[in-house]
This record gives sequence, structure tokens and C-alpha cells, in this order.
Amino acid sequence: MALSREQLAQRVARELEDGYYVNLGIGIPTLVANYIPEGVEVMLQSENGLLGMGPFPTEEQVDADMVNAGKQTVTAIKGASIFSSAESFAMIRGGHVDLTVLGAFEVDVEGSIASYMIPGKLIKGMGGAMDLVAGADNIIVTMTHASKHGESKLLPRCTLPLTGFGCIRKVVTDLAYIEIADGRFWLRERAPGVSVDEIVRLTAGEMVVPEVVPEMVF
Repeated sequence: MALSREQLAQRVARELEDGYYVNLGIGIPTLVANYIPEGVEVMLQSENGLLGMGPFPTEEQVDADMVNAGKQTVTAIKGASIFSSAESFAMIRGGHVDLTVLGAFEVDVEGSIASYMIPGKLIKGMGGAMDLVAGADNIIVTMTHASKHGESKLLPRCTLPLTGFGCIRKVVTDLAYIEIADGRFWLRERAPGVSVDEIVRLTAGEMVVPEVVPEMVF
């Protein structure tokens, strides 16, 4: 069974390490803030100028002026700082973010990512994604494995305009956890109830499959 958005966020949250400074992209990545493992302390950073972002607020906690880069209302943890977007991007471009979590339309076997443009659709720009993929060494993409039409998003080469080239090493999809190395996808885990055959069938790029592929545990 394919993972829900919440389960995707839970699996990505297991990659967080104590003391990390983490940037969460819009969409599914923002949900990671709700699933930080117990005993792990991280500082979540938002491009619009917030360091120390907490989980999404309850109705009683909502502050319309406290938002993330995706314009969602958020909370701030003890010790949080608020500053200008210029200072925020200085942190990103200076390599001070330990982990970035992004959504994507496509990822290929070289670790390139296309995340901001669909031909024929009007867009305002790629936001901070290009800065994030250039400024962080550790980037995780989370997305559905295939489009709603059943077309693979894990490709030999991205077909959409690139956000970054050769920068992605880990992908968590609704079917699998995959690492990228040596120009291939390496299957490491599968979603509960999802067969290896289904994952391979929906992966257009070359995939290495070990003898044993464990199921994710939730």
C-alpha cells in the first residue's frame, strides 16, 4: 500500500540527526515538522526569515503573522529567531543548513532534480529551491513515485527544466526509500505491502535491487 503524505513525512523525519539545521520545502516536506523523533533536537529554518520553526499550530495557537515560506501558519520553539529573508538566504548560500527536504516532479539517476516548472503552466519562479540545492550537501527528496497517469518520476534523465544537477542522494517516495549512487537508483526499503516488482515497474531509471528489501516500519 502506498504511503500517505503523513507517512512520507514520518519516514523522512527518521533522517534527522540531533543538532541539525534543517530547511523544509513546501508541500509534503513541511509535514516533517510534526514528526521529529523523540530525543532529537533540530532547528527548522524557513527562507522567509525564521529559525526555530515548530509544529503546525492548533486553532488556539494560530498567529496569522507567523508563517513559513509556503504561507502556512506555524509555531516557533523556544530560542527561535526572526530575521530578514536576505539573512535567511545568506545562511543557505553559506552552507549553514545541514539538511534540506524538497518535493519534486522528477529525479534522475545522476541525482538531478526538476522541481519548479511544468510546461504550459504559469509560474512565478522557482523560489528558493535553486539556492537550497546549491547550498546543502545533504538533500532528501520526497514525492510520489509516479504521476497520477502512472508515469515514473524516477528517470534516466529529467525531462523538465532542472532545479539542480547531480545534487540528490536520497529519495523517499510513497512506494520506497531509494539512494542514488554511481548513476543508478539503489532500492533500500519498500512501503508496507508494496512488492519489489511494482517498484521496479514504476521506475524508469536503472535500479539496483538487493536480495532482501525490508519493509518500512511505522
